[in-house]
Amino acid sequence: MATFPFEITATEGAARTGRLRTPRGDIRTPAFMPVGTAGTVKALYMDQVASTGADIILGNTYHLMLRPGAERVKKLGGLHAFAKWSGPMLTDSGGFQVWSLAQLRKMDPDGVTFQSHIDGSTHRLTPARSIEIQADLLGADISMQLDECTNFPCTAQEAERSLELSLRWGERSLDAFGQRAAQTLFGIVQGSNFPALRERSAKGVVAQGFGGIALGGLAVGEGHQQMCDTIDFTVPHLPAHLPRYVMGVGKPIDLVESVARGIDMFDCVLPTRSGRHGQAWTWDGPVNITNAKFAEDLSPLDETVDCPASRDFSRAYLHHLFKAGEYLGPMVLSWHNTAFFQALMQEIRAALTEGRFDSLRAELSARWASTRSAPKTA
Repeated sequence: MATFPFEITATEGAARTGRLRTPRGDIRTPAFMPVGTAGTVKALYMDQVASTGADIILGNTYHLMLRPGAERVKKLGGLHAFAKWSGPMLTDSGGFQVWSLAQLRKMDPDGVTFQSHIDGSTHRLTPARSIEIQADLLGADISMQLDECTNFPCTAQEAERSLELSLRWGERSLDAFGQRAAQTLFGIVQGSNFPALRERSAKGVVAQGFGGIALGGLAVGEGHQQMCDTIDFTVPHLPAHLPRYVMGVGKPIDLVESVARGIDMFDCVLPTRSGRHGQAWTWDGPVNITNAKFAEDLSPLDETVDCPASRDFSRAYLHHLFKAGEYLGPMVLSWHNTAFFQALMQEIRAALTEGRFDSLRAELSARWASTRSAPKTA
């Protein structure tokens, strides 16, 4: 299995910036990955996604295996060609969606049997099948091991059972992945909010020999501070030379605080989901564009963000589009939010390079204090 070169170019405390070098291009870290659930970042063209500064996007195993089918995506050239994205792509294992969306699921030591949320048809997902879908059929550059997303809240006994199952599935995922020159596989740390269990899981995952390490079981309702605490007592057990990825996170303040704790990669549906519902994220905090106060506001969403959606449409016009039910409103806000999240990551990377991350963190923390939470995602 390939372990992509990961160069750390600057640090400030636990925070770090660098590059993860893949055969399809470099990923500048810290990196936010727009979520392309069904082979599309909702409401955006792929060239728009690229223009915002995104180096990598995420594809969703569960949704693509159900529709149009992973074998069909392979037949049509793989997910990169199918979706017209030429850069690096990470796919999740499907485990989270089985946990959160499946109508009926039955876990066993070898995998999970579940019913599709689309038509009720029965499907089977095992570590080997998840790897086959991600690496062989979709063609992901970075695949994720199949794991069990631990319920929150849960008892220590439940968290222990879940992390042990995920460790066993990690070994089976590695066996199925085998040796590949141009693709890599990340492991996933579980253990809920129990420090001893997170340490045990982290050490087990590291010993298995993955190309990167993810923290799972976050952004499932535990809240911002608990998320930060969990990262705090997990990261010390992770090696510095591998990229660290917190899955499903999050709001801008969650990203800043996670970077401060040594995290390199993120994904979340929030930019496009918020955009579809009339919420824009800006340097001054969230803007709910349907509020009556914007009906005659000629200012742009955020003219400091280098994106047409951010600077070329007035808030009054966007307010009108949403009130009129026009498709363009969600499209523009989704584009702006995607650009804003990339602008945030670019500013974080620049601050780390220039040795001013702590001051940026303090400024944004004060500005965004009221938005502290870790959202649920799907």
